[in-house]
Amino acid sequence: MAGQDSSSIKNWPEDERPRERLIKYGSSSLSDAHLLGILIGSGDRRAKKNAVDLSRDLLNMFETLENIDQATVTEMCQIKGIGAAKAAQIKAALEVGKRMAAKPINIKIKLKSSQAFVDQFSPFLKHLKKEIVKIVLLDPKLQYIKDLTVSEGSLNASIVHPREVMIPAIRESAASFALIHNHPSGDPTPSQQDFEITHRLHKTGKIVGIHMVDHIIIGGNGFFSFADEGLL
Repeated sequence: MAGQDSSSIKNWPEDERPRERLIKYGSSSLSDAHLLGILIGSGDRRAKKNAVDLSRDLLNMFETLENIDQATVTEMCQIKGIGAAKAAQIKAALEVGKRMAAKPINIKIKLKSSQAFVDQFSPFLKHLKKEIVKIVLLDPKLQYIKDLTVSEGSLNASIVHPREVMIPAIRESAASFALIHNHPSGDPTPSQQDFEITHRLHKTGKIVGIHMVDHIIIGGNGFFSFADEGLL
């Protein structure tokens, strides 16, 4: 038909259209490009690109969904056809995925092992480009009370001071706590600074009667647990 846009997904065979394929076969049947295409929704007529073409441009630029998640809206908008609204839709969907990957934090979750901490916090920390240091406060049954960010940017002894950990722990009547942070390099191997801070916090916890159960470092898809290694 004259004037018909051959790049439009509407002109694809129905069984190949991302939305229809998802409905018929489930979301697991779609590629990353097709899933992003559904989120993007519409293409760019001026560039004669459909939503899947734009999603492929995103993947070509950032390589992985994890990298897209870490990209800023401004960086995503460098791709012709991706505006602030489309970028925001993608960012929102990726955030929903991360939150679903973690167990609900508003119920009494028992954190009895290093793996339990990793399952809870890794989805938010493992792909960050900056270092985030958190304390996780626990009751006598090792049930979650709350978590607090005590440092952003680097794990530094002058920033992660024992009082920054103990004051909220005492305020919340915590029986124990864990320190958890990420290594943006992807390598969870502890540094000398990590060892020094762990020793200081463990010693201070003994003095005030609040037990340090672990210090966990998350890096990429791996982690290091001081407790598992017998270092606490």
